[in-house]
Amino acid sequence: MFNTLLALALVATAFVIAMATLMAFAMLSPGRRHSLRHFKEREENDVTFLFEGETLIDASKEAHNLLSSGPRSGTEWTHLTGLLHPRFPGLSDWMQDLADLGEMSCTSIDGTSRIDAEWHGGVARIALVDVESADGQIELDRHSLSAMRHELDTLRATAEHVPYLVWREDNQGIVTWANRAYLDVAESMDPTGNVPPWPPRPLFEHPRLEAVKNDSPRDIRRVALSLPDDDQRHWFEINQAVLGDETLFTATPADKVVRAETALSEFVMTLTKTFAHLPIGLAIFDRERKLALFNPALNDLTALPIQFLVGKPSLFAFLDRMREKRMMPEPKDYKSWRQQMSELEAQAVDGTYEETWALPTGQTYRVTGRPHPDGAVAFLFEDITAEISLTRRFRSELEMGQSAMDCMEEAVAVFRPGSGVLAMSNAAYGDLWGDDPTTMIEDVTVTDATTIWQRQSAPTPVWDRLRKFVAHQGERSEWTAMVPLKDGRALDCRFAPMTRGATMAAFRVLDTVPEENRPLLAVKA
Repeated sequence: MFNTLLALALVATAFVIAMATLMAFAMLSPGRRHSLRHFKEREENDVTFLFEGETLIDASKEAHNLLSSGPRSGTEWTHLTGLLHPRFPGLSDWMQDLADLGEMSCTSIDGTSRIDAEWHGGVARIALVDVESADGQIELDRHSLSAMRHELDTLRATAEHVPYLVWREDNQGIVTWANRAYLDVAESMDPTGNVPPWPPRPLFEHPRLEAVKNDSPRDIRRVALSLPDDDQRHWFEINQAVLGDETLFTATPADKVVRAETALSEFVMTLTKTFAHLPIGLAIFDRERKLALFNPALNDLTALPIQFLVGKPSLFAFLDRMREKRMMPEPKDYKSWRQQMSELEAQAVDGTYEETWALPTGQTYRVTGRPHPDGAVAFLFEDITAEISLTRRFRSELEMGQSAMDCMEEAVAVFRPGSGVLAMSNAAYGDLWGDDPTTMIEDVTVTDATTIWQRQSAPTPVWDRLRKFVAHQGERSEWTAMVPLKDGRALDCRFAPMTRGATMAAFRVLDTVPEENRPLLAVKA
């Protein structure tokens, strides 16, 4: 019985305590609900985030507006740290101690804002607070704010759709901002296929320029980049511009330019190798008449030092040095030489300059001037001493042979094969027929010659046979004939084949026709 009463007493006591608790809670709840509602209304325009791990579970309106800006990369937490990195560098590392400390605060590097962080049962509350006083705030009217937002949207859309890689780095080389093109390439560089955390990985090992040339705020450097699953190297021209404590980089694709330059370099190398083995000296002067290109043969032919040629002398300095080396015709005086060189340049530009220089050393050069693209001019120096010597020797031998033929008593004429054109004759031939072929402007053929002979001789079939003999292409044999002239004399004719199909006709004059040849014109073979 006692135990039953004791149990009833305990139950009654617990009921009373529960009712008292409920009454107390009812008395306190209106005030607490009011304070929570007031707290919610107060933070409605603040930038507040609730994160569970790297997942955003809730955010204020202004916080959502902040997340909607900038290029999206990775999780919500990665995206937020990327947006806040310029003002709060190292935010991700700093937030790792929040679970142990419970509460943390961090001020931006410019001192205008602060991050307040709290940890409650696995949920992180991140608040971005403006630390400026109310008096220091700048009020913007609705039209100004609308114009700024429109400009921001325009710039953001432009940066996102530009087909070039654009990014910014701080003084430590950490990427603080990048456009979509840069992020896409950065993601493709990860072989695992995972989205890289913020900040994105640097694409170029040494994109910075060591020095800015000519005190210019901009300069360009070309860098190669190898992409995964692509054996070809891709080239970019990187332009940098210093903006305060950061540097803006722009990488423009330069694959086509590099291929064109490579092709041009290979072409120039091929030409250089060709010019190196060319026996003709080549000198190309640019539009300012500076020596831009030359080959080794020029040094051999002009005897000018390599150091002088490499120094890109002017055209007049080049010619003046050649005159000093006695590698050009000796002028009568310096003034006339300068005038001659001026005419040389003008004629070379027109492409009409070509002369043969007889040098004091006994050598002979053929010098040719030709116009070159982009206002340049090219000169070719060719040593034709051997050619001139051979020509002179050949001419001397021809003169000697002609002199030997002129000493012969027989009248001799040589006809070329095929066409039958008279190639040579001696003085006795001119005396016999009263016709000197050397004075004729046009070629004298065997038909022309036999016509002249036929007018001065008695009728005979010899000349017809001779014409056929000269035109015959097969094997031939020497033959002779006796031809009476109208003046009573007779010709002892001899027709013989010569080398390479030529034909020789030789005539010996007889004062009287032999008795056996008078009744009948006999032709003996």
